[in-house]
Amino acid sequence: MNLRGAFTALVTPFKNGEIDEERYREFIEWQITEGIDGLVPCGTTGESATLTHEEHERAISICIEQANKRVPVIAGAGSNNTAEAIRLTRFAKRVGADAALHITPYYNKPTQDGLYAHFKAIASSVDLPLIVYNVPGRTGCNVQAATMARMFKEIPTVVGAKDATGEFVQISETLELCGPDFILLSGDDFTVLPTLALGGRGVISVTSNIVPDKMAKLCAAWDAGDTATARAIHYELNCLNRACFVETNPIPVKTALAKMGKMSGELRLPMVPLKPQSDRCVTEALTALHLL
Repeated sequence: MNLRGAFTALVTPFKNGEIDEERYREFIEWQITEGIDGLVPCGTTGESATLTHEEHERAISICIEQANKRVPVIAGAGSNNTAEAIRLTRFAKRVGADAALHITPYYNKPTQDGLYAHFKAIASSVDLPLIVYNVPGRTGCNVQAATMARMFKEIPTVVGAKDATGEFVQISETLELCGPDFILLSGDDFTVLPTLALGGRGVISVTSNIVPDKMAKLCAAWDAGDTATARAIHYELNCLNRACFVETNPIPVKTALAKMGKMSGELRLPMVPLKPQSDRCVTEALTALHLL
């Protein structure tokens, strides 16, 4: 697969407790117009943990319909229940997703062999490219480089990973063991540039909800060999990256989009509004980038 560049981990707009389909479609259209390379509905940033199964499927369907094959869609389909992950992946394939993003099983903390068996079972049930989402800070479970390489070499539909470990030794070892065909995408906006330098293909980004053009240009500049431009954008975005994680994602990014008039800032419990000091931090970052 040619998954390269900046992919937005889409927020899910809500209105009166339900998905705001009109704003969601408008937001997806704006992302594409601004030059984003791909879209990822129903990840952490999309508040997937508090979506019903019906809402999860609807959010994916809306994204695929609106994108209309103009950019790839990697549908969030992960679960700590392997049977449920298979069901969500079957749905993603049926409605036309280009790939599925699978968080490692959380809370139950499987062994490395258990992780392999989980992804093997999904791949055996559904023929759809899989991106392994490794974010031990949220899941309590880390896919070791050797396990990632085993999956990539032995499970044909495992094509890459979203790495949110922030551990560059592990990222480097993963790329060393997997080889150049492995699609490694940064899972942290802070680590896009160094991940590209190690051989990564791009990012699944929170910040690109706000600045899709800039994150896409950073990745494109690196691919074109324009390291100076890529580095300049990296540092330009650092203030916004910090603001987007001043409290738990997606609270800050959704607040920022509300300030920009893109959607309401409505969240679902247990997500709650930003504290005043954090809200000021978001406003200052948006102001610095002339987004207000």
